[in-house]
Amino acid sequence: MKMKRMGLLSPLAATLCNLLIAYIIYFVARVIYFLENYSFFSQDLSFSHLMEIVKGGLVFDTSAIFVTNIPYIVLMLLPWHGKETKIYHQICRWVFIIINGLALAINLCDSVYFRFTMRRTTTTVFNEFSNENNLGSVFLTESIRHFYLILAFAFLVWCMYKLYRKPRLHSRELCWWKYDLTMLLSLAIFAPFLVAGIRGGFTTAVRPITISNANQYVNRPVEAALVLNTPFSLYRTIGKNVFVVPEYYSNPQEMEAIYSPIHNDFKDLSADTMIKKNVVVLIVESFGREYIGALNKTLENGNYRGYTPCVDSLIAHSVTFKHSFCNGRKSIDGMPSILSSIPMFVEPFFLTPASMNHVSGIASLLAGEGYQTAFFHGAQRGSMGFQAFSRATGFQEYYGREDYDADKRFGGDEDFDGMWAIWDEPFLQYYATKMSEMKEPFMTAIFTASSHHPYAIPDKYKDVYPEEGIIIHKCIRYTDMAIGKFFEKASKEPWFKNTIFVLTSDHTNLSDHAYYQTDISGFCSPIIIYEPGNPNRQPEMQDKIAQQIDILPTVMGMLNYPKSYFGFGIDLFNTPAENTWAVNYLNGTYQYVKHGYVLQFDGQQTKGMYALNDSLMKKNLLGKVPQQKQMERELKAIIQQYMERMVNDKLLP
Repeated sequence: MKMKRMGLLSPLAATLCNLLIAYIIYFVARVIYFLENYSFFSQDLSFSHLMEIVKGGLVFDTSAIFVTNIPYIVLMLLPWHGKETKIYHQICRWVFIIINGLALAINLCDSVYFRFTMRRTTTTVFNEFSNENNLGSVFLTESIRHFYLILAFAFLVWCMYKLYRKPRLHSRELCWWKYDLTMLLSLAIFAPFLVAGIRGGFTTAVRPITISNANQYVNRPVEAALVLNTPFSLYRTIGKNVFVVPEYYSNPQEMEAIYSPIHNDFKDLSADTMIKKNVVVLIVESFGREYIGALNKTLENGNYRGYTPCVDSLIAHSVTFKHSFCNGRKSIDGMPSILSSIPMFVEPFFLTPASMNHVSGIASLLAGEGYQTAFFHGAQRGSMGFQAFSRATGFQEYYGREDYDADKRFGGDEDFDGMWAIWDEPFLQYYATKMSEMKEPFMTAIFTASSHHPYAIPDKYKDVYPEEGIIIHKCIRYTDMAIGKFFEKASKEPWFKNTIFVLTSDHTNLSDHAYYQTDISGFCSPIIIYEPGNPNRQPEMQDKIAQQIDILPTVMGMLNYPKSYFGFGIDLFNTPAENTWAVNYLNGTYQYVKHGYVLQFDGQQTKGMYALNDSLMKKNLLGKVPQQKQMERELKAIIQQYMERMVNDKLLP
């Protein structure tokens, strides 16, 4: 049997040339990713460090390109003489373009999503939005806003098509077995390089690279997103064990002595001493600390006024904290942190198998003391998995969009924002009304929605709150107004003065100040505690470090809760300022805030140590701060406690 011989480019040479095109596409996608989020990456980014990031990116691009292009490589180097036709190689061409075009699209889409999460997207995103039916509208809106990315995508795909090299055929004949042998040898030669590229190196000591390996090329955790690419982040997290227990401490007693999430300091209290006040928790979508004038009196040389006059007024009667942080960067991180005192480490808690663990929360603890509990979210039931989580943590009732629509006292679906949920203003009024129908004591929480992508406000307010600053600011003003009207209504209700109000955000969002774009300040959320019926709770900004996971223990302390309970946070009102702390996780790096410093730890060693008042995190004090060793010991105990309890289902006292 005879066949045509290959021409100037052998199949192996053509394959290598085309894979080089894929490298160029990934590089261009990284440049676009960098430019789209320039303000997050531009701080102290020297040319030499940029080259180091590019070098690291090459490692992860190699892995992603080789993994995703395995079908193409096999098709090109398959030792079968029957594939030597123009039609076959046209098919190969389109397989290459589809695979790498899809990778390009994923990278470009993630360049837009980054500003909300400060990391590359992983496979948990599919669970995160599995219950949403408006993703088409979201994608269309962002496509219009970022039309230039669509143009870039079309141009780059066209370039791939034009630059693609096909093996050219000659009329001279070649024995089929020689061709097959040549292809087999080509495949055998290329295979070790393929395996090494996927693993991240040739030596046997090299373990397959993971997302956390990106940190060896960066100075700041946020830069890991620039080293990585999204296809790698997606396929590397498929079916992976999220929680791995480290072995920092072999002696459990030593670890417990350093840190324990079990709160049993109130054993001397009895049920009779419990103060059964109502508890109301407002989780305000994207309501970062940056937008609140009263919490930023030194910003812009003292001239900053913010976008929240109603919340500013509330703060004048509340307790706040000099430093306050969220424990994650997504809405699904905020729920466990705020309501169950469980921070986000590695991946969102209730998108992992650990979500099936036995778990408690403010609602379940207080339901056990006779409280009526309810959770409110103006989206359809099932949205973001909030209903499932609220039920798992002890909320007896759940009120969503369907319940609002069924209440004839309100505007029904005419108040739907067309994308996510009922507008904040009417839904917060509904919230106040429903609480007035509940039996005291009650514990409720609401998750607002309007200050969210696509950053729209009701038509009747478009002249009241016009575009200003960045796109989210008008939404912040609208939601602030809605919060003001909520408190105005609530203050007239008989339950008002017997209530503890806590206001925080689920996470931070878009920023236009460099201070709020650093690794740690990207987690700055307000924590506002308002207790109108307690004259002894004086309004003040306490010189303490606070975080979302502190809300549960602090509320339990305010109520004199008499039983042991579980929570990773601390009681802010019963903890000296020097012992307050905060922790979060960003791109494989744990950040631990205490004693006026921020420690950055990659799970093996400390990579950074910054003064908390170093607003742009410019001076790394690694090895120069006496508190570093103690902070490392404490953080390791926190991490190991977290991982062990997640793996072994020990999230109860």
